Amino acid sequence: MSVGILMLVHTAFGRAEQVARHWNKYGCPVVIHVDATVKQKQYKRFVKALEDLPDVKFCKRHKCEWGAWGLVAAAQSAAEMMLEDFPSVRHVYLTSGSCLPLRPVQELKDYLAARPRTDFIESATTADVPWTVGGLDAERFTLHFPFSWKKNRYLFDKWVDIQRFLRIKRRIPHGIVPHMGSQWWCLTRQTLSAILEDPERATFDKYFSRVWIPDESYFQTLVRLYSTKIESRSLTLSKFDFQGKPHIFYDDHLQLLRRSDCFVARKIWPRANKLYNGFMRDPEGAIKMSEPNPAKIDRIFAKAVERRTKGRTGLYMQSRYPNEGWENGMTFGRYSVFHGFAELFEDFEPWLSRATGAQVHGHVFAPERAEFSGRQRVINGALSSSPKLRDYNSIAFLSNLIWNTRGERQCFQVGPRDEGAPVWFIAKDPNAQVSVISGAWAVPLFKSNLNFTEIRAEAARLQKLENEQLFALRSPYAKARVRIWTMAEFIEAPMEPLQTIIDEIGMDRARRLAEAPRMADLSGFGQFLQNLKNQGMHPYLMGDFPVEQPEGGQKKPPRKPYLVQ
Repeated sequence: MSVGILMLVHTAFGRAEQVARHWNKYGCPVVIHVDATVKQKQYKRFVKALEDLPDVKFCKRHKCEWGAWGLVAAAQSAAEMMLEDFPSVRHVYLTSGSCLPLRPVQELKDYLAARPRTDFIESATTADVPWTVGGLDAERFTLHFPFSWKKNRYLFDKWVDIQRFLRIKRRIPHGIVPHMGSQWWCLTRQTLSAILEDPERATFDKYFSRVWIPDESYFQTLVRLYSTKIESRSLTLSKFDFQGKPHIFYDDHLQLLRRSDCFVARKIWPRANKLYNGFMRDPEGAIKMSEPNPAKIDRIFAKAVERRTKGRTGLYMQSRYPNEGWENGMTFGRYSVFHGFAELFEDFEPWLSRATGAQVHGHVFAPERAEFSGRQRVINGALSSSPKLRDYNSIAFLSNLIWNTRGERQCFQVGPRDEGAPVWFIAKDPNAQVSVISGAWAVPLFKSNLNFTEIRAEAARLQKLENEQLFALRSPYAKARVRIWTMAEFIEAPMEPLQTIIDEIGMDRARRLAEAPRMADLSGFGQFLQNLKNQGMHPYLMGDFPVEQPEGGQKKPPRKPYLVQ
């Protein structure tokens, strides 16, 4: 008994010759199909290189294009020649020119001899497989596909849309149920000959010639009509990424391939000398392996896919950068955003730095420049305070700020003047802790020396901008930890929210605040707001301020600080 090898070759002819000689050396006849697009001169050179081996033959050539019928026609021609010219063959193994035998050929022959009636081919219905990539499952069997997906993507998609709109459906030939699976199979002579000699073969060929990616469904479907025993798995290790593209194996995958215990692997890089020299050796030097089990290395591939699609937390990478929602954490670590605090308190930034030990910045999205702590021009990671560089991509600026300063809590101010601030990004970031005193933007206007007409126009503008920012922070899509106080309710008891904020930042040990930041003098602020109302501008975000201060003083004495449990 022998095992016949079918090889589909279109490139790397030196490696294909090496592998063909290896199969033939250990008693396996080989039939090679060379893609019709390969130039005649190169094809003749390849044939001549193997003409000294009588059991290596070349079949009729077909033009092979991904997703097209040519790949099935190539397998059919090679299989017909194998069955006709080598009657001793009992199993036929389909491979490609980039496939590499991982185990001694005799082990494969013994393995198949012990299973003389078993067909090894992945075969499952579209409802049972999760790995169809491209958006077409059952439709690949019911629509027409006259256009190439790779060469005429526009026409391919348009023709699919037209057929869906017109509700066109092809009739599936009677007696078959479409199945899918890997194109790399190993079938018995009885099953393969029954498929190729089927009286309805012309009907089946005509139907599958217009199926999308027929090499993954033709034999996988028809084998169900004739096989007496199917092992729905491939003996070839073939791994694909999340986009449906095959993984390529290089020299540093040597130990990984050994762990798989598979008989054959694809795709092997043609220059992977270490792999070819390590596996294509005499049986005496080979490692004894057990039952083929590619699942043993699935965990490694799953981790590779996760790293490629998610990356490290808060760090952008080329493979996922433009795709929103692919983030493995929008930012690297937790940070605090303060809205209105620097306007209400005169020394808020140094006070917060003393109280928490965190790095406290000013308005990092201020129109003039990024106000880094200590008013530095450049901080960690060569992050510049230039507004032009920052505003080119404000989200990347914020992500880099948190990544470059990892290990240290960052705090910064945001307000309605900071129109370039990525408020929606902050609102959706679970790492953000946002504390807002709404309406505090009015305090700098109250203390300014501008004409009242200018103040009124600026107040209307800032209120509109702040309202838009609050809309984002209150959105149902917001995942940040958001606390919002009106200015009126905050100054009633400022120590309670301040203590809560400090506790949430997470100091080494909880402690009661010993000092409070110095609040701006708000004498006459209520009348200022009333004047805005009198001028037709309604300032509603700061809450209800009385026009007159209560008797007995302009300001209430501050409450004693205490810890909120």
